[in-house]
Amino acid sequence: MDVTWGRAAAVLDANWLGSSTVPSRSLYPHQWSWDSAFIALGLRHLSPSRARRELLTLFSAQWRDGRIPHILFNPDTPPEAYFPGPDFWRARRTSGLVQPPVHARAVLAVHETDPDRTFLATLYPKLRAWHEYLRTHRDAGGRGLAAIVHPWESGMDNSPAWDGPLSRVTPSAGFVRRDLQHGAAADRPSDEDYGRYVRLAADYRDSGYQDPGAFVVEDPGFNALFADAELALAAIAEELGLPAAAAAHREAAARVEKAMQETLWDNGFFFARDVRTGVRTREYTCAGLLPLLLPDLAVAPALLATATGPRFRLGRVHGVPSHDLTAPEFDPGRYWRGPSWSNVGWLVRQGLLRHGEHALASRLRDDLVETAARTDFAEYVDPLTGAGHGARSFGWTAALTLDLLAQPAAVA
Repeated sequence: MDVTWGRAAAVLDANWLGSSTVPSRSLYPHQWSWDSAFIALGLRHLSPSRARRELLTLFSAQWRDGRIPHILFNPDTPPEAYFPGPDFWRARRTSGLVQPPVHARAVLAVHETDPDRTFLATLYPKLRAWHEYLRTHRDAGGRGLAAIVHPWESGMDNSPAWDGPLSRVTPSAGFVRRDLQHGAAADRPSDEDYGRYVRLAADYRDSGYQDPGAFVVEDPGFNALFADAELALAAIAEELGLPAAAAAHREAAARVEKAMQETLWDNGFFFARDVRTGVRTREYTCAGLLPLLLPDLAVAPALLATATGPRFRLGRVHGVPSHDLTAPEFDPGRYWRGPSWSNVGWLVRQGLLRHGEHALASRLRDDLVETAARTDFAEYVDPLTGAGHGARSFGWTAALTLDLLAQPAAVA
């Protein structure tokens, strides 16, 4: 443990910029929204003040409408180091997209490790504004779910769940992919997919970032994290002596959970829904397992049966496969089309513990730690062989390894 702990801590030290942490010095040289939340979960065990700084830096980039941009660009990094860079977005050192709302859970965890009511009081109104943006600007389907307007907003960029909605988008051309300078093409999204991502982002930018856009999808992973974030916000409100606000946050979480079950649940799984067509995607991706985070989820037994069945083989493969192992689209090395990611494994473990699946959670924890250490904290891994792919010394892999090592096996 001590050796792995020291190595993971060294990764976070090497990736620290002074006020935030980059996911990877080469491939991702800026601050990413949900990465920073997961990184703070590890930093709190090394330096709670750094964990607080990580989150405060991110929230310093909050837009007036409440959104938290998915990238905060480092002014000391050359603009050409990453594409799309700051000039593309025309948005004052940030992107205009968002990522899943995992921040309230991170803020609460940092406070629990090193209580600081001033920190909570500073971020609570910002978190409320962030959630209100999602509730009021992103309910494109009118069913109480937050819609994403770009695959990058899911955090699971090239998931097969987006293939159908993306097929309507004409790819852009004439750009240089910086990611291929630091990673194998076989591990990354295809050129055609990337062209569609750029087209969607440019169209959204040119519209003045008005929601909804051309790609409008209700993602079960995003919404499960939204509901869980409302539960975390309820706990923060209780800490701040705001019982009425806490009750309102719990009610908001229940509404999202109810809408998910009514809209996205079918035959033992949560599927993404294309708002433009009203059709569920029918792709079994790891996003559909994230509702396990919700402690009162009525369909949890059926969802656990899917998780442990042939499509994901939870507990019998490395981590949590990002896509259905039995599907023709499954690719064990290509980004979000099959590989396992430590953040998804961490989230699913939390869900298992909340539903009393302690033995399975313990096996998953041990595998996540062992695989991270063996692969030099790889960005993602082949779920069948455990081989590392993508960047090494990856921020959230190291951070979540620290968090898993710091927790007793049966503690969520």
